[in-house]
Amino acid sequence: MSEPLFKSLVIVGLGLIGSSVARALKDRAGDKIGKIGLYDAQPEVRQRCQSLGLGDEICEDLSQAVSQADGVMFCVPVGANASLAQSIGPHLKAGTIVTDVGSVKQSFIRDVGSWLPEGVHLVPGHPVAGTEHSGPDAGFGALFQDRWCILTPPSNTDSQAIARVSALWEIMGANVEIMEAQHHDLVLAVTSHLPHLIAYTIVGTASDLETVTEKECVKFAAGGFRDFTRIAASDPVMWRDIFLNNREAALEILGRFTEDLFALQRAIRWGEGETLEALFQRTRKIRRDVIDAKQA
Repeated sequence: MSEPLFKSLVIVGLGLIGSSVARALKDRAGDKIGKIGLYDAQPEVRQRCQSLGLGDEICEDLSQAVSQADGVMFCVPVGANASLAQSIGPHLKAGTIVTDVGSVKQSFIRDVGSWLPEGVHLVPGHPVAGTEHSGPDAGFGALFQDRWCILTPPSNTDSQAIARVSALWEIMGANVEIMEAQHHDLVLAVTSHLPHLIAYTIVGTASDLETVTEKECVKFAAGGFRDFTRIAASDPVMWRDIFLNNREAALEILGRFTEDLFALQRAIRWGEGETLEALFQRTRKIRRDVIDAKQA
């Protein structure tokens, strides 16, 4: 029998993504993963995962668990990465691979890399998948099926470590792309971070309008507003940390968006129908491309 990808993998943080990873590996990994250990800082979350039958072991002592692991996956809000790395760093053995699922990669490399001992491999990862729900009950094993997982290893990362993390995500049904961390953060600022910021703003604006009651917003919610409320229901702590840790890319894209918004405002004011229709035709094509790529 061939060696497993990981003899012992510890998943730290058991919200939507962490619990989905546990479910996906339980369903698909077979003998490719030796043991899956689960840890969350909240005792009630650990107890819930125990009740749900996730993983092979619910870890009570994180330091001991990671000292015996050859793989550790951070599934915590990006703002918690540095303190977590500082806590577990002294207990990691040489050859262990540390990876994550966060939406910002430059800050992960910065906050985690300096706390890892010599011989520990850092392979940052980001599965581009999720829902507006959170907690261990929100997870499901098919979350990553046919979705993309982007890996952003530093240039000097061991190639075998990258291959093992890539194979781990492929087991879970994901397609894997290798990307430079700075480019990842800019791409995700466009495709994920800005849409969330817009959703939070639009729903907040609607709730602040004195001439429209909250009851009317709920009762007469059209399709577009319903989609925005779904996005705006996402985990507030997670998204607070994302914007604070990807501020440069977010501000760059937000500045470009603001310029485009002013141009659109001008076209509406001056009745420039051709300008509006050309934009709507172009954006309609992008939606069709997303559907054709099976990412809808």
